[in-house]
This record gives sequence, structure tokens and C-alpha cells, in this order.
Amino acid sequence: MYIKQFYTNCLSEAAYYIESEGEVAIIDPLRDIDSYLDFANQRNASIKYIFETHFHADFVSGHLDLSKQTNAPIIYGPGAKTTYKIHSAKDGEIIKIGKLSIEVIHTPGHTLESTCFLLKDENNNPHAIFTGDTLFVGDVGRPDLSSGDMSSEDLAGIMYETIQSKILPLHDDILVYPAHGPGSSCGKNLGPNTYSTIGEEKKNNYALQPQSKEEFVTAVTSGLQNAPVYFAINAKINQEGYDNIKNISQKGTQLLSLNEFKNAINDDTIILDTRLATTFTEGFIPGSISIGLEGRFAEWAGAILPFDKSILLVTEPGKEEESVIRLSRVGFDKMQGCLNGGFETWKNANEPIDLIIDVEADELIMDIPHDPSLLVLDVRKENEYAAGHLENALNLPLHEMTDLVQLSQFEDSQNLYIHCAGGYRSVIAASLLKREGINNLRNVMGGWGKIKEQEKATIVEN
Repeated sequence: MYIKQFYTNCLSEAAYYIESEGEVAIIDPLRDIDSYLDFANQRNASIKYIFETHFHADFVSGHLDLSKQTNAPIIYGPGAKTTYKIHSAKDGEIIKIGKLSIEVIHTPGHTLESTCFLLKDENNNPHAIFTGDTLFVGDVGRPDLSSGDMSSEDLAGIMYETIQSKILPLHDDILVYPAHGPGSSCGKNLGPNTYSTIGEEKKNNYALQPQSKEEFVTAVTSGLQNAPVYFAINAKINQEGYDNIKNISQKGTQLLSLNEFKNAINDDTIILDTRLATTFTEGFIPGSISIGLEGRFAEWAGAILPFDKSILLVTEPGKEEESVIRLSRVGFDKMQGCLNGGFETWKNANEPIDLIIDVEADELIMDIPHDPSLLVLDVRKENEYAAGHLENALNLPLHEMTDLVQLSQFEDSQNLYIHCAGGYRSVIAASLLKREGINNLRNVMGGWGKIKEQEKATIVEN
């Protein structure tokens, strides 16, 4: 028996490789599948099955391309309806991998088709369960992504029955391998680890504690942040299919001359700059949006960028393919190419450039008492803001800044100081405001982490 977790930090996503006697099962693969193919080849093994725990909402799965490459069938649990060929497994069905067996355990709640896969060793002893978004370390999957006309309370009620009948009876020593780790938006507050045991979750996971159905429903539905807008788009793509990633990559990574790049720009084009946020502020193509590869790039792209518009990329030279692949992971497929040579090509041609003024936190604190037009814009999430913020700061979470009505409240007569937690999101926010013609703004370097260190800062906690 051999198990490997492929963990992708920027999406907090875990895919799994299970091998026995040269036969391999892949669970919840990402769209870029080469890592699974290469690993199997290195081990002289063959991918025999592709398991999907549910229709993922936070990324586009690699099941279709992986199946085409390997001829391995795609296996979903009961109730999964797709436009492509799958094996719809029955609850309790057993599928063999070498000397191992995988039992299908239908676990509705996060979604109706959600299914866990229980791995048993050569002696038929349960060894590990791959829980998808049903059970996380310290949490369970959010029940508000909807399946049909069901409410989040309805799905949470179904999840309660799943936990009671399918999860709690499992032996304490069984390993728990979920589809996501800390930072994922698929749960409320995932724990710091990427795997656990059933016994540990029975002790520490609030959703697995003794409680009534009503208490459970209240616990899992309260305090949920709004799901990112791209979740519904990704779930639909996973259900209906998508274009081959190699086709998308080939088009998206083509290097465009300066004239080709300029000719491709129109009113419906997004210019996306994937350089470091600290580099972007020093100079960029006017109207471009900053989402740096160093952060949770794909998540923020999915939350902010429209899926129906063409994207032109400005990257660090050599980062073209990474930018395109990471965009494709969350369903973008309209990348039209990259500026050859990146921003330096634009700058060296004496084309117009824009910049964002960076300021230190102490400068912000010194300016507040002396500038009546100064407005502090805090773009952290509501719960971050509630935990501590500057007095009179306006909270507009970054994910809400695609709403032009929200952005229309700002005027160039205001002196905007923008901050987030550390400086990544604030640069994205500043680029969005710049794109709408708001130019009198400054980015607070180091964000809240530096602001709260200032002795003269007036901090409010809700």
C-alpha cells in the first residue's frame, strides 16, 4: 500500500494517489494532471481509476483530461449527473486496487452527491477514509452551496444524519484525508493540519460532538461567510465538462509583441498583472489589475475577474505558464497571450505607465489627525475587521469590490489610505480603484500587522 497526498497551498486543495501492485487510484485531481501522470510513471504504475468525492466548487478538477490520457473510468457516488460518461457507484460498492479495496460511502450534506471513499488493506481492515468536503480537520463542509432547491438548513440536516450514521461509527484509528486544509473557503474554520484520524475528530471537531440535530444545524450554518461568486461556475464546469488544458495553455502563453498586445486591448479586455504586489506598485500598465502569484492567486482571480472577458497577461518573464495554469484551475479559459518581455517591454517603449504610492504604517497614523479628507479603507474580511480595526475606518472587503455601486462611493477629493492584513489584498484593491479613475490613494505597506504596532493608533475591537 502506498498513499501520497498532493497538496496545493494556494488553493488549500489535496488530491490523493493510492497504489497497490502497480495499480493506482487518483482522488480529486486538479486540472493540471502532469504531476499524477509523472509520479505514476516514475513508480512504473498505471492509473486505473479516478475518484471524485463531489462536484467541486472551488477548483476545476482534472478528471476528464486524466481519463482521456489513461482510459481510467471516472467514479462518482450516487446521484451524480453529468454530461460525460462516468461510473455512478452505489452506496457500499467495493472497487479493487491491487490487493486493496475501496468502499463507496455515500455522505450527502455538503452536496447531495458527496461521497467518501474508505480504503481497506489487503486483510480488509479499514485504513483511511478520503472524505472530500464532507469532513475536514476540525470542521465539516459548508452546506450553503445548494443542491437543487434545498436550503442550507435542509442540507445541514442531511449532513447531521450522515455524520451520525456514516462517520461516527468508524473506528478511531482510521486516517482522515480531506480534500482541503486551512484557508479553504469550503468550510468555516478548518484546522491547521491536512490530515487527521477519526478519533482525533471525535475529540476535537465541533460538528462531531454529541448534540441534537437542531444544535448541529445551528452550529454548521451560523457564521458562514458568503461563498465566492466563482463557486457556482466551477461546480457547473465540473458537472458539464471543459476544454483541454493544453489548448488553453498553448493560447494563453503565446508571447505577444508590444503592437500585438496593444491591438488586442479593447473595452472588454482585462489586463492582469501577476507580478509581485510590491513590484506592481512601482509601475504598471494603466487600467491593469494586480493579482500577484505570491498570494492566493487563483482564489482572488476567481472572486474578482469576470469569466466572460478576454484576459491579457503581464507576468515576470518565465512566469507565463504558471499564471495561465493557475487561472485555468478555477475555470478561466479566455487567456489571449502574454506581453513578451513583460512590463519592461511596455516601459522601455515609453508607453504611459501608472503607479501606486506606498506608505509606511507610521505615516498613516501621523496623517490621520491632520487631514480631514483622509479615509482609511480596510479591505479585510468582516470577521478580521471585527477583531480589531482603526477608528473610523471603512470596511469594504476585497471580494465586494467588483460591485461598481460600491466603488462609486469614492471620490478623487478623498485621500484614501488602503490596507489589508499584510499588503497583498490592498494592492489588488488599489488597482481596482485606479481602474475606475480613483487616483488619490495610497497603499499601506505591511497592512494591519504594521498598523497595530503603532503606539498612537486608535484601535477599535467589536
